[in-house]
Amino acid sequence: METSTDFGKYLSELVSEGQVIRLPDYPAWHTMGEEKVKMEPREIVKRAIEFQRPPRLPVNGYGEASDCVWIPTEDVLPPQAGVMPGLDQWLCRWEKTSLPNMGQVKGHPLSNLDDMETYSWPDANEPCRYVNVPGWLEAINADPMLRGKYRVCSIFMLLWERMQALHGLEKCMLDLMDDTPAIHELADRLVSYDIGFIRNMHRVAGDRIDCFNFSEDWGTQLDLMVSPRLFRRFFLPRYQRIFSVVHEVGWHVWMHSCGKINKGISMLIEAGVDVLNMQQPLTNGIDEIGSEFCGKVCFETLCDIQRTLPKGDREEIQNQALELMRQWGNPRGGFILGDYGDENAIGTAFETKQFMLDAFRDNDPWKKGSW
Repeated sequence: METSTDFGKYLSELVSEGQVIRLPDYPAWHTMGEEKVKMEPREIVKRAIEFQRPPRLPVNGYGEASDCVWIPTEDVLPPQAGVMPGLDQWLCRWEKTSLPNMGQVKGHPLSNLDDMETYSWPDANEPCRYVNVPGWLEAINADPMLRGKYRVCSIFMLLWERMQALHGLEKCMLDLMDDTPAIHELADRLVSYDIGFIRNMHRVAGDRIDCFNFSEDWGTQLDLMVSPRLFRRFFLPRYQRIFSVVHEVGWHVWMHSCGKINKGISMLIEAGVDVLNMQQPLTNGIDEIGSEFCGKVCFETLCDIQRTLPKGDREEIQNQALELMRQWGNPRGGFILGDYGDENAIGTAFETKQFMLDAFRDNDPWKKGSW
């Protein structure tokens, strides 16, 4: 593992090569009587999430401009991964195109759920998953660039996405409609893994971590992938089980979900989501989301990754940045600027992303106090 000095050197090299956006110092000052006290990024993010009046716009991503730092864990790969490239720890087989991208699951190890009896389930209690976490935390605390930042741990594919990866989308849909005992067992095994991961991370890190982050795409371009009734019956109770453990250990629940998830947002809030990362605000509808949910959950977002950023229209970016902050956030907070890390994957120029960052920060209503 890199030491904190190595990490700082590595980040500096990325900055010099133009791979990470470097922005000028963006301090936040909190007034206490006549005295101004500089506030750490960790506190600024927490205030935004908890609607406690952050002194400026918090940022997640964009290299050293980020107010957040991620704590990685180790995947425990099965023996088959050595001879079958593309397998993840769940034995899901990933394939990629010739263009750089994260890929897509093409091999579903539990396409037949009868195979659950003999399937090698990943073990959340495996110690080697967490072996490097103390070292990461020590490196962060030793690095002046990082020690004051909000700390994030995560699982990639929490429940619904992992069900699809294991069993296949069409088969999941059919089994959900038939309400088979096997689809319940699959979901419950994943919930048990997730809860085990959260509890083990807390045993290792405690309050040195601030949140549990995960991906769970729930929307098509037009609607929620299942009916609200099915979501409430099948998924809501399981999310409540997971999120209650996150809150029990004192962390925030931070969820990424793409697509038009509008009909599921109220249930996600009911389940206990603290932050919703939504990257297609035009698909969701800026007015619609703002009028219904502003002040009820903290949003992490940016200019639309499909319909705005690829065009690079600077006037549109400027206007959309201001509209998002004012409609999805309020003077008490509830808004974090997010990042789509791979601009090439969405056909966006690096300079466009830089301009968007400037547009958000130059028009920051929390810093300016102008609402």
